[in-house]
Amino acid sequence: MIVVTGATGNVGRPLTLALAEGGQQVTAVSRHAAQLPDGVRHMAADLTVPTGLEPALAGAKALFLLLSGDLHAATARPADIIGQAEAAGVRRVVLLSTQGVATRPFGATRIAVRAVEDALRESSLEWAILRPGGFASNALWWAESVRTQRLVAAPFGDVGVPIIDPVDIAEAAAACLLEDRHAGGTYELTGPQVITPRQQAEAISAALGSPVQFHDLTRDEAKAAMARSMPAELAEDTLTILGSPNPAELRISPDVQRILGRAPHPFAAWAARNTAAFR
Repeated sequence: MIVVTGATGNVGRPLTLALAEGGQQVTAVSRHAAQLPDGVRHMAADLTVPTGLEPALAGAKALFLLLSGDLHAATARPADIIGQAEAAGVRRVVLLSTQGVATRPFGATRIAVRAVEDALRESSLEWAILRPGGFASNALWWAESVRTQRLVAAPFGDVGVPIIDPVDIAEAAAACLLEDRHAGGTYELTGPQVITPRQQAEAISAALGSPVQFHDLTRDEAKAAMARSMPAELAEDTLTILGSPNPAELRISPDVQRILGRAPHPFAAWAARNTAAFR
């Protein structure tokens, strides 16, 4: 049995599907019930509750651990989940961390994630750590404005980073859960090319077959919009990365190729696969 946390999200959903299609027994963990592949067991759990995951871990051989926003709260203790996995007899944990642990290690959120990485390394478990950069699926923030106005509004329109398709993250996670050769590996996951917000808008336009305009927001405008759905400190931190990526954040990693034996998908492929969200 493999336990997948965050099973209804952009990474967890394709990971659950890939494992189920590969014949694995899967327990999908999320806060709420969801439509899942046939044969997948669902368990509702709140990972911020210390014992929330224990029922799902019973009999599990592996765990995919995604650190959701709730697990970054001051009162949360996500490293305790590593101890719960050990106590339950889980053999392997694949942790979805973040590129920022290496590229910008001193932010509060990344210090917390580093602590979970350290707890995993110091445990008796087999482990692999995935550190993705920005997600292609963040473009879904623009879905409503594209549907209603054929408009993408974003800051730093001509500043790019090599964002990654969540399906590539999911397939890398599946490989790390199933293949012994990845034990002890820490992988940085990026897309195949640096792409700017303006170029993302062009790719969405091409996928839709209709024009999509781009509007360059000021930093203050972007921060005000982002602060409606995330803490202001996190919005400020995110904008700093988007506006001034450092050399490590511009690097195109070979790790997707190393894990999967193929190049990562370009943003255009993600856009083509997700046109329904923008129509």
